[in-house]
Amino acid sequence: MNATAAYEAAARPLSAVLDAVPATAWDAPSPCDGWSARDVVAHVVSTQRELLTTHGAELGPTPDLTDPAAAFRAHSTEVLGLVGELADRTYDGFFGPTTVGATLEQFYVWDMVVHRWDVARATGGDETLTDAELARTEAGADGFGEALHMEGICAPAVPAPDGADRQTRVLARLGRTA
Repeated sequence: MNATAAYEAAARPLSAVLDAVPATAWDAPSPCDGWSARDVVAHVVSTQRELLTTHGAELGPTPDLTDPAAAFRAHSTEVLGLVGELADRTYDGFFGPTTVGATLEQFYVWDMVVHRWDVARATGGDETLTDAELARTEAGADGFGEALHMEGICAPAVPAPDGADRQTRVLARLGRTA
């Protein structure tokens, strides 16, 4: 899967979860300590914007997060329009030489899947992750190695209950209680 297809595959279900959030639920606390559901969307948008602008993308103004679902839709449309031209741009990343497309696919797509769960959990939405999303999440966590639990990535792992399903175990590894 290329970066554009991977991004679109993660953005579509994230948008569906965001579109289902009641207007009164955006300020509900999320599983991310100190962040509301709105803050989670702001994080997703701002970190992606930072990656793209750092590598030469001309982005318009930051979307207005008064309506986080609309802001994310506008943002993801803009990202999809830029990925093709930026995907092969090389740079020295945290883990060594890489491309913008690889970073988008390996980290930011992963981030959208995990934070979709966070928003759904905070707002009573559909928390279900597919087997493919769980596989991507596990692979992403593996790719981080010990950096997975650094400040700003994931909280320390929590124990999963005995007999827990795969989603619960994966989320526990990311410091989330399902």
